[in-house]
Amino acid sequence: MNIITQTADGSNTLYNETIGEHYHSKHGALQESKHVFIEAGLEFTAEGKSEISILEVGFGTGLNFILSFEYSTDNNIKLNYTSIEAFPLTTEVLNQTGYSAYVPAEIWTNFLSNYEESLKSEQSLTSLCTLEIAHTTLAQFNTEKRFDVIYYDAFSVQHQPEMWSDEIIAKACSFLKPGGTFVTYAITGKLKRAVKACGFTIQKLPGAPGKREMLRALKGIGIIKVTD
Repeated sequence: MNIITQTADGSNTLYNETIGEHYHSKHGALQESKHVFIEAGLEFTAEGKSEISILEVGFGTGLNFILSFEYSTDNNIKLNYTSIEAFPLTTEVLNQTGYSAYVPAEIWTNFLSNYEESLKSEQSLTSLCTLEIAHTTLAQFNTEKRFDVIYYDAFSVQHQPEMWSDEIIAKACSFLKPGGTFVTYAITGKLKRAVKACGFTIQKLPGAPGKREMLRALKGIGIIKVTD
C-alpha cells in the first residue's frame, strides 16, 4: 500500500498506492515540511510565546510533528500537538522512513515509543511536549480545544477532493483561536475564497521547491489582504 521513495533533497517519502499520491513533495519531503509548516507556520506564530498548540490535519509519517517537537524543545516552548489521521501508519513503517536522522535521538525515541498510545489518548512525551493523534476523519473530529496553528496537510484536491470542500475547510478553521494561523502547501482561488469566508486574512507566500506559492491565513487579523 505504501512504498518508500526518495525525494529530490535526499529525504524519503511514502507513495500511497490507494490514494495515488506521495505523502510529501517529490521535490523534497524534508525541505517542504520545514518551509511550509515549521517556518511559515510554527516559527511565525511562536514568536514571543512560551506555549503553543497545533492541530495537524493529516499526521501521515509524523515528519511535521518531529520537526515541531525539535523546534519547541530547542526554543523552550511548551508544545501541545493534536493531529487527525484516519489511516495511521504502523511503527514499523515509520521506522523505515529514515526520519530518525533529522532530529536528536531522544526526540525520535520519545516519539516512536509513545506513538501507538497517542492514537488512544494524549501522551506526555517530555515536560515540553504532548501528542494526541485522533484516529478519525476531520469530518468526524470534534474537540473543545482551540489552537494557535493549523497545519493543513491533507492529500491534494486532485486525489482527495472531499478534504478541500468549503464545508470541511470551514470546520478546520473553526478550531483556531482568534489571531491563529492556518498554513498549507496548497493555494487555489477556491481555497482562498473558502478561508476568506471564515473571516481570515490571506497571505500568499513563496512555495517550497517545486511549487510557486503556498497559503498562510490569519484569523481575524487586520492586515493588507492579498486579492485573487
